[in-house]
Amino acid sequence: MSKALPNSKENSAAYGVLGTAGLCHMLNDMLQSLFIASYPLFKGNFHLTFSQIGALTLVFQITASLLQPLVGLYTDRKPKPYSLPFGMAISMSGLLTLAFAQHYAMLLVGGALLGVGSSIFHPESSRLARLASGGAHGMAQSVFQVGGNFGSSIGPLLIAFFVLPRGQHSLAWFALAAICGIILLTGLGHWYRQHGHAIQKKHAAKRTVTFSRKQVGGALTVLVLLTLSKYFYLASITSYYVFYLMQHFHTAQRSAQLDLFFFLAAVAAGTIIGGPIGDRIGRKKVIWVSILGVLPLTLLLPYVSLPVTIALSVLIGLIIASAFSAILVYAQELMPGRVGMISGLFFGLAFGLGGLGAAVLGTLADHTSIDFVYKTCSFLPALGLLTGFLPDMSKQDRSVSEEVTSLEVVPQLGSDEQPA
Repeated sequence: MSKALPNSKENSAAYGVLGTAGLCHMLNDMLQSLFIASYPLFKGNFHLTFSQIGALTLVFQITASLLQPLVGLYTDRKPKPYSLPFGMAISMSGLLTLAFAQHYAMLLVGGALLGVGSSIFHPESSRLARLASGGAHGMAQSVFQVGGNFGSSIGPLLIAFFVLPRGQHSLAWFALAAICGIILLTGLGHWYRQHGHAIQKKHAAKRTVTFSRKQVGGALTVLVLLTLSKYFYLASITSYYVFYLMQHFHTAQRSAQLDLFFFLAAVAAGTIIGGPIGDRIGRKKVIWVSILGVLPLTLLLPYVSLPVTIALSVLIGLIIASAFSAILVYAQELMPGRVGMISGLFFGLAFGLGGLGAAVLGTLADHTSIDFVYKTCSFLPALGLLTGFLPDMSKQDRSVSEEVTSLEVVPQLGSDEQPA
């Protein structure tokens, strides 16, 4: 069981930093969710096929997945506290491009800008959350990620009740949320620059990484495959759930958007649960339950009535979402000297695999049907069996609060550090 943060003024301030980071993650991912939730609007305005919708997701998420590990690797060596508001500004430019897009190519550009902004935001903000954790790394990642998941969940509501009645141009109003995020992230950049290294040094303690390079490589491969199963399945819901409900059950678009909100809200709740439970009982056990545990539910989903479909999707979202915090912290503990790179890699995989899944599933839906897509994707959580190949890290989990942050390659931020 992880130790809580000591009751001191410094660590009380760290809780505030952690909460603010989660709030900014909410704003960042809300902007992204507006893009995805606008797909039915774009489909009608630009007469898009499912393949074109999948390509939109692919461009958005591939830009993030390719850049995030590179950003993380660079900031492991040269932290850039003020890259956080810079990333949010790029996301805002992407949203404005979408609001005033007049043809499909502009939608692609807007999606790409959102991906670039996300690739800058996630690695450095994830490191900041780890520094503010006081040793409870699973809890910190859950708080940080639940902000993002909550932001993703409210996108469909904002589309249903604000954008649909007013049209595509009304997306521009959400630039105000991005401006708020830029202001908050600038403050976090100040804290990061002034206190990040001091907190890291205070909690430093020696720990030996006992796994060989081969074991680490094998474990990371398993974690990548587990991430693939999770995000390919999530792509089938986040990108096509509204269309599935509208075609399979003849649900009205607004009602379908509300049902998508319920699923995404369950994902947010699951995220906040996974990290603290992983701190207490171990990451591997959480990964077992969250991936393989949803298999009976996903196999049943394509064959049930509308009310049961909604209930099952909520349960699936709640359970499967608990995996990511556990996977991310497990990977960070495998390679404690590369927190930024690992964060960027797995956030990037989340985006990239989700985008690839959306593109593949969109093409499959064009050639078959949405129903066939859901039946095919129902088998993906069976990859959770691969969890058995992960090495036991229970000792590391029990001593997580004593992690050697001196191994984390995060040099002190001097007075000459320049914004990114």
